[in-house]
Amino acid sequence: MKEIELVEKAKNGDTEAFEELVKRTKDKIYNLGIKILGNKEDAADLLQETFIKAYESLPNFEGRSSFSTWLYRIATNFALMKLRKEKYKKISLDEIKKTSDGNYKIEISDWSNNPYFHYRNEELKEILNEAINSLPPKYKTIFILHDVEGLSIPEISEILSLSISTVKTRIHRARLYLREKLSEYFKKKGN
Repeated sequence: MKEIELVEKAKNGDTEAFEELVKRTKDKIYNLGIKILGNKEDAADLLQETFIKAYESLPNFEGRSSFSTWLYRIATNFALMKLRKEKYKKISLDEIKKTSDGNYKIEISDWSNNPYFHYRNEELKEILNEAINSLPPKYKTIFILHDVEGLSIPEISEILSLSISTVKTRIHRARLYLREKLSEYFKKKGN
């Protein structure tokens, strides 16, 4: 059954239709929570809060965007509120690995057999982690949504209620910041 049909049924009180919508989108929302909030417990809380809010607000869903985009917006808003309350939590890139089914698993594989390159890869991952975690939340969120989650600029614009030009600017600034942080590392290493 198509998403739009499930949404209509759920709006009319069909709990099984809403359960199907949850099944189809829960992994994406959970993975977003892991990436933004940095741990499984907060991601699980985010997942629950998102679907409770979605269920309560479903009668107000007008269908101007897809249901999943609407959920991303709810989840992102909850995540940003949590970050504001608890300051800025960190996530390790070692915890992010996309599997074939689109979910993320813990660990990043190192394909190098050479101990020197293994050391360098670990060091680079740590530097990249630090750089991403040092991004201000407004840049980190957009960077994760766009460059990690693969959402389009218009989708991010809708999710965060920002103009397309603001989203583009923040993506650009996040990348410049990361490039600068990484270039410091490579200058030190003579690469």
